[in-house]
Amino acid sequence: MSVKAELTERDRRYLERSLNGPVWKVVLSVGAPLALYQELAMIFTVMDTMMAAHISKESVSAVAYLAQVNLILTAVGGGLAVGAGIQISRAYGEGDLELVRKRVSSLYALSLSVGLAMLALILPFTVQFLRLAGTPEELIAVGSRYFMVQMFVMVFNFLNNVYIAVERARGNAKRIFVLNILVILVKLSLTAFFVYILRSGLVMVAVASLCSELAMFAFALHFSLAGENAFSFSAKAVTLQGRVTAPMVTQSLPVIAEKALFAFGKTIVNSMCTVYGAVMVGAMGVSNNLGGVTTNPQNGFQQGASAIISQNFGAGKYSRVLRTFYVTIAVNVLMSAVITGIEILNLDLLASLFDSGSSEFHRMITMVYRFEAYGAIPLGINAAVLALLYGLGKTKLTLVLNFSRVFLFRIPVFWFLQNYTDLGEASVGIVMMVSNISVTVMAVSVAAVVIARFRKEYLSESSCSS
Repeated sequence: MSVKAELTERDRRYLERSLNGPVWKVVLSVGAPLALYQELAMIFTVMDTMMAAHISKESVSAVAYLAQVNLILTAVGGGLAVGAGIQISRAYGEGDLELVRKRVSSLYALSLSVGLAMLALILPFTVQFLRLAGTPEELIAVGSRYFMVQMFVMVFNFLNNVYIAVERARGNAKRIFVLNILVILVKLSLTAFFVYILRSGLVMVAVASLCSELAMFAFALHFSLAGENAFSFSAKAVTLQGRVTAPMVTQSLPVIAEKALFAFGKTIVNSMCTVYGAVMVGAMGVSNNLGGVTTNPQNGFQQGASAIISQNFGAGKYSRVLRTFYVTIAVNVLMSAVITGIEILNLDLLASLFDSGSSEFHRMITMVYRFEAYGAIPLGINAAVLALLYGLGKTKLTLVLNFSRVFLFRIPVFWFLQNYTDLGEASVGIVMMVSNISVTVMAVSVAAVVIARFRKEYLSESSCSS
């Protein structure tokens, strides 16, 4: 069935710029708002953790642990958005507007169905599920009801991820930035009100998250029901046709597995940290948040660059694919060096914001992050490689890299350090450093092979069409 699909003048101008404008300008114009949002989101997450610390240091550990369990579940929606977003961007680059609209509409329907199914299967068995995930009993007691509310957050997060992926595909990074900042402000304001004014517990922190996701969903509904625009939802465009959905599902499955396994692996690492006490889980969570102040902007440029790469690949602009990759490496390395340097210079001050007045907790945080910081710049390179692989649709390789990061370079190394060295608590930070640097070395090796084959297949003298 034919479906009407049109482009706005803005979408036409963006596509022209993506395919023909100066590469560094395109990368910065798309990636910078996404990176800035990711940075502010991380800072706000850090502030959220500070509010949880105001409740108790056990609450910090519960939030840190359950966040990883929740990431296993949200990996499904996030993976669908990433994998399908690649195919939406490619169809956009090819100029097939009807296919764009069918994929957008079908992705919304698929994400909603999966989210509701997961809610129905897990919510009645929350405590049993958390035990299965290896959650310590003291953290289940503190955070089980918090997690139940987060299950509802997950459903709306699935739909909001689709909306963000669609806006990213059309280069609308500024809208993503503005809407997400508004939503974050809703989340922080409500959390502060519940914690400091009403003196509520963790459950109301989750309620604040639910309200913020609902606010984003309201905007998503408004902008996704936009007449005959190619990027809007239409019930008539929802389809299970192989040409429409098969590439999206095929691309998404490795990403879903990658994100779920990565989050699951981090829960294993968290469990292994408990040999040093449950508070060490919180210290590692704080350290990860501090590291995220550097790595989250890297992910913003990764997301923007992968969409640009996918569009240019679909349009046959092969030389621009590699130029986008190289520009992304340069941006990520420079940005990471600056942010990490600032954090290291102010580490004691930053740790004091989370230590709940405990000198021991403060010591744990600074010890872990001093090691973790060494991996920040290498992870910027890793993010650029992932952008290239996502953009080319090589999601099986991204699965291998992210699987290796946790299950090859982190868990076995951590086990070895715990059982065959006397490093003690320092092992927590050392294993983060080792895994992040090691996966970057592996990523660079993979990129070298992929680029060599790409040049041979698409940039040889006979096939070059940049």
